[in-house]
Amino acid sequence: MRFILFVCVFMSLAASAQLKEYKIGVKGDTLNGIDKNGKKQGKWINRYDEVRGEPGYEEEGVYINDRKEGVWRKFTLVGDQVAIENYHWGFKDGPSQYFNLNGDLLREENWRAFNPDKAYDTIDVEDVMHPDHYNKVVIKNEGSSLKHGAWKYYDPSAGFITKTEFWVLGKLEQNDAKAPVTAKKTSSDSSASVKAKPKEVLEFEKKNAGKKKIKVRDGSTQQ
Repeated sequence: MRFILFVCVFMSLAASAQLKEYKIGVKGDTLNGIDKNGKKQGKWINRYDEVRGEPGYEEEGVYINDRKEGVWRKFTLVGDQVAIENYHWGFKDGPSQYFNLNGDLLREENWRAFNPDKAYDTIDVEDVMHPDHYNKVVIKNEGSSLKHGAWKYYDPSAGFITKTEFWVLGKLEQNDAKAPVTAKKTSSDSSASVKAKPKEVLEFEKKNAGKKKIKVRDGSTQQ
C-alpha cells in the first residue's frame, strides 16, 4: 500500500515538475496545470459562476496542449451531474449525454470534430441508399465540430424516446418525428344503427321524387 502511494506521489511530482503552474487536489493529484508555453495540460476542473440568470456549473476533464480531450463531465454547483461529453482536438466528438437534476436522460447527441491543424479533412459518410456502404468526402475544415449521427430526445419521466434526428455533417437528413394523426369523423360514423338503403328503395325514391304522400307497403299489419 505504501509503495502504491509512493508511486502515485512520484508520478504527480514528475508531472508537476514540467508545469509552470498547477494545483494539488484533495487526493494528491495534480490539477489545473499550465506548462511553460502557457498551455493547459492534464486534468482540469473549471468552475463557472451564475451569470445573468444562467446557472453556474463545474466541468472536469483533461487538456492536451490547451485543447479538451476525451471524456468531460459537467456538474451543477451543488454536485449533480448534468452532462457527459466527448472531445477531440478541443471540439465535441462522438456521443454526448445530458440529464436533468434527477439523473434522468434528456438528450443524446452525436458530433464530428475536425482537426484544426488541417485546412481540409477526409471522412467516411454512409450512403443513405446503400446501408453499410461509405463514400469518402473531402470537406473544408472550419476548425470546429458538426452535428453528425443520431440525436435522440427522451421523455425523462417514462424513459422512452420522443424524437430522433439524423444529421450528416451539420445537415438534417432525416427526422422520424411525426405529427399526431387525428381521424376525421365521417357521416357514416355518426350512428352505427343507420343501415344503407336497399337498391330497390333508392330507385323508388328517385322515380317518385317530388310527388306528395307516396304510400309504401312496408309489410306491417297496420293499415
